[in-house]
Amino acid sequence: MKKPLKLQKKVRVIPGFGLTMGITVAMVSMIIIIPLASVLLYSFRLSPAEFFSLISAPNVVNAFITSIVCALIASFINCIFGLLLAWVLVRYDFFGKRILDGLIELPFALPTAVAGITLSKMYSNTGFPGSFLSSIGIDVSYTHLGIVVALVFIGIPFTVRSVQPVLETLDGQYEEAAYILGASRKKTFFKVILPELFPSLLTGFSLALARGIGEYGSVIYISGNSAKNGTQVVSYVIMQKLERLDYSSATAIALVMLIISFVLMFAINIIQIRRSRRVNAM
Repeated sequence: MKKPLKLQKKVRVIPGFGLTMGITVAMVSMIIIIPLASVLLYSFRLSPAEFFSLISAPNVVNAFITSIVCALIASFINCIFGLLLAWVLVRYDFFGKRILDGLIELPFALPTAVAGITLSKMYSNTGFPGSFLSSIGIDVSYTHLGIVVALVFIGIPFTVRSVQPVLETLDGQYEEAAYILGASRKKTFFKVILPELFPSLLTGFSLALARGIGEYGSVIYISGNSAKNGTQVVSYVIMQKLERLDYSSATAIALVMLIISFVLMFAINIIQIRRSRRVNAM
C-alpha cells in the first residue's frame, strides 16, 4: 500500500542540505562577496573629499559617460539585430544554419584583445571596410563609433541566446488566432509576439549592457584611449591607476562603476518582473 503523498519523503538528487548550502555560501563568498567587500574596503582609505575630487575629475567623468552611453547604444543595437538573428535561426531552415548558429558563440570563445586588434585594423583607414567608410567621411577606429562596434561584437550573443529559447517554445497558435481575427503581420508581431519576447529581450539587453560597461580587452585598441577626444573608457582609467600602484583611486572608481551597474541592473530587473506579470495576467 502506497503512503499518502504528504507522508512520502521527498527524494533529493543531491543529499545533505547543510553541506550543499555551506559549499554554495562558501563559493559565493570567495567569488563575489569577498572581492566586492575588498573594493569597498580599499575605497575607504580615501577621505570623502579625496573620493569626490577623484570621481569628479574631468577625465574620470568623461570615461564614465563614454562607457555608459556607448554600452547603452550597443545594447539597443544588439536587441534589434539579436532579435533578427534569433528569428532567422528559429523560424527558417537554410544551408549553413548550424554554422551560423555556432558562429554566434565566437565572441565568447575569442579572446577580447584579439577581437579588439582585429576590429581596430579592419575599421582603420587602411582596412576594409574602414577605408571605404573613411572615404565617405565616417571614421570608426579611435572614435566613439569604434567603441560601439566593439561592444556590439561582444554583446550580440547575449541577446541571441536569451531570445532564441523563448522563440523555440513560442506557441504558433497565438499567431494563427491573430491572423484569423484579421490582424496584419505588423500588428501580430507588435501585439502578440513581441510582448512574449520582451522579458527575454530585456534579459539580453541587461547582460550586454553589464558586459559593455566594464569591457576592456575589445575596446582598448579600437578606442584610441584619447582623453582629448573623450574616447577613454572607465576600465582603462582603472588600469592606469593600477599601473601607478594607486589601488585606492582604482578601487574608488571601481566602486562608483559597481554602484552604477547595480542601479541599472536593479531598474532593468524591476521592469522585467513587472512586464512578465503583466504578460502572464493577460
